[in-house]
Amino acid sequence: MAKITVEGITKEYNEGTTFEQIANEYQEKYNGEIALVIEDGKIRELYKTVKKDAKLEFITLRDGIGHKTYERSATMLFVKALSDVVGSKINGRVKVEFSIGKGLYCSPQGDYKVTDDLVEHVNMRMTELVEKDIPIVKKTYPIAEAIALFEEQGMIDKVNLFKYRMSSSVNVYSIEDYNDYFYGYMLPSTGYIKSFIVMAYEDGFLLLLPDKNDPFNLETFEPREKLFKSMDTTTEWGNAMGIGTVGDLNNKICDGELEDMILVQEALQERRIAEIAGEIAARDGVKFVMIAGPSSSGKTSFSHRLSIQLRTHGLKPHPIGVDDYFVNREDTPLDENGNYNFECLEAIDVEGFNNDMVALLEGKRVEMPTFNFKTGKREYNGHYMQLGEDDILVIEGIHGLNDKMSYKLPTESKFKIYISALTCLNIDGHNRIPTTDGRLLRRIVRDARTRGNLAKRTIEMWPSVRRGEEENIFPFQESADVMFNSAMIYELAALKLYAEPLLHEIEKDEPEYLEAQRLLKFLGYFVSIPSDKIPINSIAREFVGGSIFKV
Repeated sequence: MAKITVEGITKEYNEGTTFEQIANEYQEKYNGEIALVIEDGKIRELYKTVKKDAKLEFITLRDGIGHKTYERSATMLFVKALSDVVGSKINGRVKVEFSIGKGLYCSPQGDYKVTDDLVEHVNMRMTELVEKDIPIVKKTYPIAEAIALFEEQGMIDKVNLFKYRMSSSVNVYSIEDYNDYFYGYMLPSTGYIKSFIVMAYEDGFLLLLPDKNDPFNLETFEPREKLFKSMDTTTEWGNAMGIGTVGDLNNKICDGELEDMILVQEALQERRIAEIAGEIAARDGVKFVMIAGPSSSGKTSFSHRLSIQLRTHGLKPHPIGVDDYFVNREDTPLDENGNYNFECLEAIDVEGFNNDMVALLEGKRVEMPTFNFKTGKREYNGHYMQLGEDDILVIEGIHGLNDKMSYKLPTESKFKIYISALTCLNIDGHNRIPTTDGRLLRRIVRDARTRGNLAKRTIEMWPSVRRGEEENIFPFQESADVMFNSAMIYELAALKLYAEPLLHEIEKDEPEYLEAQRLLKFLGYFVSIPSDKIPINSIAREFVGGSIFKV
């Protein structure tokens, strides 16, 4: 017998009792289906059994970790169903590319077409597998056996991935006769995957999944054409370089192609920046370039590089930081926890910003403010500005795409740019890298370098940062004139050297420990690279240091 403590109550269970059985006893107390348990600080899948006295906590589908577990399990269900419908020859021949809203875009990797009839049969097969409540079985293989298994199944992306894996074993999941590898935890059976729909989208599939805040209902899908185009273009860049997965990237690094890869990636980004500058210069009446994007998108470096390209068109760009229009600290709204909410629109003196911008547009001489972050007050220090015929303002701020921020400015005077680090590199064909992971690692490295913040603090703040993005940035991204993807295909291999020591500092008893361990495992897939080969004007330099720009 083992003593198991849950919510301060201790009960005895026979050794061999599954965590799923224990979870079922407590399920009615939770507003969300239990997906995983934490046993004495370590995450366990529900199929695991009681072996010793322990304290348990439950993770539900409403928690971030639980929601990601649902996404992985639903992805495996989709690939299994597709394999069943098309035939064994299709085993693994679909790539989970990137997220679009609440859906995952998946591209066919073979000689078949995505049709309405195929989609209908895949949905039917997925539903059938859910109704059968088939166990999702986990088995540990020695690395050599795992490689042989996936070679036999034609999953070369996984073979390439495992070549660089330091561990001596690999966990393989199976649904009936279908085997696959997934980075992270899984649900115990197909019966847990209750909400999904597969639809045809562009040339591929869209696997639509519920939001973690409402894990049993699907939102109506709203196409995001500009976001899709930006992501698809970046995927094409990667394919042209022969890099679609981490295994491909590691191969390039180990084959001595690092310098060439970095130069090509940077050239592709510079070409895109030049194209954007050309669009701005060609449009009559543009005086305000509004740049917005989520945290750690590289907005500052991008604005500098865009300004250089604008100068090649005879324009005279001037940077404006919306942060200089913060209201005084004591006037800043508070969030639900009583903390200053610097990310809401009300934290900005919108009226003052608009009055100054209109005055500049009219050719008047305006004294520009500077926000003193130490005193929490706006200051005027004799910095005057007046726009001539060729002058143009490059304005950076999270509300740049929201017309309420610039409501007095004529539409034709504004050119809006959405920038984000939209990672299109995959771990392998079925394991995508969430764009938020790349941005979080960027911020951990930058915060430590420029602000002296511990990784613990950055991880602690991240949920609040993400909520602000969901409210103030993402709803407006499709209103942008153009999108720019600041993610570089090599950057995670460069960030690894800086991020790993910072993540290792987080102690086991700290709330951020589990997230730190997840990120460390993720970084373990990459062969690291030194940063000395990265150009001094690269957006990556904003995070690892050594930029030619003041960032």
